[in-house]
Amino acid sequence: MSTLANLPSNSLEQFARTAEAVAATTKKLEKAALLGEYFARLDDDDLARAARYFAGHQFAQSDARTTNVGGSILSEALVAAIGIAPESLGPRYARWGDGGDVAFEMFVEAKPRNQPSLALADTEQLLARLSTTRGKNAKTQLLAKVLTNATALEAKYLVKLLSGDLRIGLREGLVEDAIARAFKQPLAEVSMANMLLGDIGEVAVRARAGALGDVELRLFHPLKFMLATPASDLADIARTMPKEFFVEDKFDGIRAQVHVQNGRVAIYSRTLAEISARFPELRPSLAESPTDVIIDGEIITARGEEILPFGDLQKRLGRKMISEDLLKSTPVVFVGWDLLYATGRVLINDPLEARRARLEDIVRTACGSRQVNLGTLRLSRAKRFTDIAALDDEFDAARARGNEGLMIKNPSSFYKPGRRGRDWLKLKKALATLDVVVTTVELGHGKRRSVLSDYTFAVRRSETDPKLLNIGKAYSGLTDVEIAQMTEWFRAHTIQEFAHGRVRLVEPRIVLEVTFDRVQPSKRHKSGYALRFPRIVRLRPDKNADEIDTLETVRKLASSS
Repeated sequence: MSTLANLPSNSLEQFARTAEAVAATTKKLEKAALLGEYFARLDDDDLARAARYFAGHQFAQSDARTTNVGGSILSEALVAAIGIAPESLGPRYARWGDGGDVAFEMFVEAKPRNQPSLALADTEQLLARLSTTRGKNAKTQLLAKVLTNATALEAKYLVKLLSGDLRIGLREGLVEDAIARAFKQPLAEVSMANMLLGDIGEVAVRARAGALGDVELRLFHPLKFMLATPASDLADIARTMPKEFFVEDKFDGIRAQVHVQNGRVAIYSRTLAEISARFPELRPSLAESPTDVIIDGEIITARGEEILPFGDLQKRLGRKMISEDLLKSTPVVFVGWDLLYATGRVLINDPLEARRARLEDIVRTACGSRQVNLGTLRLSRAKRFTDIAALDDEFDAARARGNEGLMIKNPSSFYKPGRRGRDWLKLKKALATLDVVVTTVELGHGKRRSVLSDYTFAVRRSETDPKLLNIGKAYSGLTDVEIAQMTEWFRAHTIQEFAHGRVRLVEPRIVLEVTFDRVQPSKRHKSGYALRFPRIVRLRPDKNADEIDTLETVRKLASSS
């Protein structure tokens, strides 16, 4: 990395050149070595900043701030900084497909004499100011002012960082590996510290100081959720699970993580956002926990034993204030199924069977004389099975209870935050669905000619490769109100416009659950497949784009069609 020697280590230009070097190799060890060499040259403050930025985080994950800078703000700021016609952006986006690469090309052409001037501390200050600045115009002006004097590489990586993805073949796990190698610490300890702290920047500083051993979990800083893998059929379950396994209903609600300490209650979504205010009726029963806890579970709509449709719950998602009428019409309960922390201990490395037994004691104590499965705090029913064939009847019973299907879990499994393994399998065979992310939107026809109602969507290439591959297009399933709300969001998060605004390439953040008749081979999409008669089941605001299904799942569905 001798080419970097002439620049201050704490400059954004140095960060950007390191990122370019990381992007230029496909070898994980080389990527880790490049990061490690760079990290070693930074002081503690800049090490923390650089580690966060390379992990794709504008702030620590435990930090609730967000810049709220979308594609339209980025585009307008670039246009203002360069002084070019807005319509010139379209062909550039078509050529590169990445806002950072577009910015680099523009600045190489228009401002080749700009000299490096931004430090990592300046970048942090910009992100902080954007998070507190209100209004699109004010954010655009602030960003344009900084970009005006930026070099091509500074502009490129500011845009990438604000877009939320550096796209240099670097995942957070590889940043953890680089930290472990650079400061000669066990990778398992680095990963554990990152999980507990929710700040890979602080983890990097602690790793250098050899202070990972005294890291403790901080309540009210959510942990990443463990994810389940779809089971293709009963034979798949038989191959994966031990002789005896747990079976629970798969609920049709939103994943939630509850933190309780001395009567204080916070509820977090799977995107790690706090959603406590949307479900005020859950707090009293959760506050009765006899000890400080972190519980993993699901929020569903229910009235007594009757489980209500997900559509009822959807009315409360995205609301900042919940009216009394909405509280009465959409009653919710929290169903707990796993315990991650209790009585001062992190339990994720205890077997599920032990975590489950402790959870049952805590919930029953919290409920007191009330029936455990009739109040706002409930337990999932975990049944022990040894007969795979019996799952057919259990699946039908779960569907009859108003749930999606079944969860099958290994009783000896540990809880693996942010990981999708085969210790948890989900079975939803009665209705094939995929979680996908919207990549392109179009104006509709007829009464929908003025709203963006036609959505092209994609899956991930694999669990380790985030490249998006389009697989279909749908225009039915959402209500007029939902389409109007989505139209506003897509217009604010447009990357590129075609056909005079009729077609828009948008930021891939909106996750949908779609159903279809079958999967068939197709040369039309890069995925190699297309969904026949796809229909939108629902919006999934509780999911991130990195949680959508992969091409492997699509292949399995195609082979079973």
